[in-house]
Amino acid sequence: MAYTDKILEKSIDPSVHKMLERAEKLNLETVWDRYEAMLPECGFGELGVCCRNCNMGPCRISPFDDQGPKKGVCGATADIIVARNLIRMIAGGAAAHSDHGRDLAHTLLLTAEGKGGGYEIKDEEKLKALAGEYSIETQGRTKEQIALDLARAVYGEFGKQEGFVQFTRRAPEKRVALWKSLGIDPRGIDREIVEIMHRTHIGVDNDPVNLILQGLKASIADGWGGSTIATELSDVLFGTPMPVRSQSNLGVLKQDHVNIIVHGHEPVLSEMIVAASNDPELVGLAEKLGAKGINVAGICCTGNEIIMRHGIPIVGNFLQQELAVITGAVEAMIVDVQCIMPSLGPLSECFHTKFISTSPKAKFPGAIHMEFSEEKAFDIARQIVQAAVENYSLRIPEKVLIPEDKTECMVGFSAEAIVKALGGTLDPLLNAIKSGDIKGIAGVVGCNNPKIKHDHGHVVLVRELIKNNVLVTTTGCNAIACAKSGLMLPEAADQAGDGLKGVCRTLGVPPVLHMGSCVDISRILTLCASVANALGVDISDLPVAGAAPEWMSEKAVSIGAYVVSSGIFTVLGTVPPVLGSKVVTELLTRGANEVVGATFAVEPDPVKGAGLMIAHMDKKRQALGI
Repeated sequence: MAYTDKILEKSIDPSVHKMLERAEKLNLETVWDRYEAMLPECGFGELGVCCRNCNMGPCRISPFDDQGPKKGVCGATADIIVARNLIRMIAGGAAAHSDHGRDLAHTLLLTAEGKGGGYEIKDEEKLKALAGEYSIETQGRTKEQIALDLARAVYGEFGKQEGFVQFTRRAPEKRVALWKSLGIDPRGIDREIVEIMHRTHIGVDNDPVNLILQGLKASIADGWGGSTIATELSDVLFGTPMPVRSQSNLGVLKQDHVNIIVHGHEPVLSEMIVAASNDPELVGLAEKLGAKGINVAGICCTGNEIIMRHGIPIVGNFLQQELAVITGAVEAMIVDVQCIMPSLGPLSECFHTKFISTSPKAKFPGAIHMEFSEEKAFDIARQIVQAAVENYSLRIPEKVLIPEDKTECMVGFSAEAIVKALGGTLDPLLNAIKSGDIKGIAGVVGCNNPKIKHDHGHVVLVRELIKNNVLVTTTGCNAIACAKSGLMLPEAADQAGDGLKGVCRTLGVPPVLHMGSCVDISRILTLCASVANALGVDISDLPVAGAAPEWMSEKAVSIGAYVVSSGIFTVLGTVPPVLGSKVVTELLTRGANEVVGATFAVEPDPVKGAGLMIAHMDKKRQALGI
């Protein structure tokens, strides 16, 4: 089918083209329409030189007009304003990820107390390993007793006022010593986030470098604290992911099934929706109403959580959430928190779709609110699934258009799964890196952004990396883009360089390893720390690099900050709002190398971005003498 250039420019995904054409014919608005209506975007905002932190403003520094203001009403310069705005973004992102971790700690506590409404401890081995990191006794104790102590210890990380966040000690000793020397070894998760908000209040911290250092400190509390807690406790409760086959893209929706989409980020809800969808009584109800069964699928990081533990198919990534509704085949879009567009409510009203919100933290216009609680988890999930099933009878067949596009994928490569695939030791990976069969390891992550052709930045960059023998680890929306493009199959090794191709064929794995949701970037950190410890070096000495080709959220800013703080060079595909300050821009792209051993680079061209990462790996290999 021939599509207009306007549609083709928006995405590389043919299923997206089909849905955008349909949206245009039905006069339905999507995220791309709203982006185009916003153009030209505010130049002050893009540069980060506007401040609304008090009511003397809003103030903006004019980089376009030599005669314009160069200081805010309080006297803040562009350097101060940009630094404050940037670390407030870090605070928002760190709070989002860490709150996710807190909710998992709460669920583990309730489960240990016997108050969890259907949850159980599925990975007792990991439970005991985590208990060991906290010096919790495991000998002769039940898993519930161990879990209770672990949940309380982890809870303490959020409100801790002194000391250190336990999981930061997974990092190499050289890295921890560096954090200490810089004063950015986090004391507690919440404390560092709150301190950002205090320091950026009018009249507090007005030193750009000092502000950025506090931003790095809070980001470390996120990556090595809140996000790691979220990952590890999810594994304890729901099982540590191991490789599993599944499918991706809009074509996983089924014409003759009740289609339920879970969208958001916290697996506490989605795990129970999956369980309830298998309830024989609800399956029977679906069949009674004319459906052949119940089809659960995911979007965004909730989708990543359930695909890697259950093989549940994934509909798409961030920019496809509206398009899923536009298929007309979705009985219920069930959401919790993060990356959920408020446009879904009014859009769902154009179809029969029930838009169901579940979190007390997140309510949306046009949504049916069915509040979820861990104490009654399965019962509430069952009510939600029943509402979706009953809605099947209201589906309008002539409004249904499901793209045929869907792709097989192999997902679920936790750090434990990678070690298992290597035969129980990291030695084969280390040997492949030393020999040059694997040039290095890249962590490619992040969102979608309508400023960039959908999935183009993700897929082109990853293909360029594997072609040059770089093993790619991925999470979040990048992982979904790679799955849809067929890069998460062992056969994709044919697109890799000869060295990486040989390693993948020997192990039977793809050249792009799905490691989970956005919080699971902690798995990549753990893997890098393990490699560095095995070689007796710091993470900053390794041939590794990170990239976020299509990032857009505050969470991505926090992620980028903790990845660089951990010593990993990181390439961004969209420009952060810092160019209004030469001091902040220089610090992030050059000066940080002398401080934390890594920097950011901004490169919208994914081929050039991959080139920067490869050149960095070559430099690190040369320094290591390999």
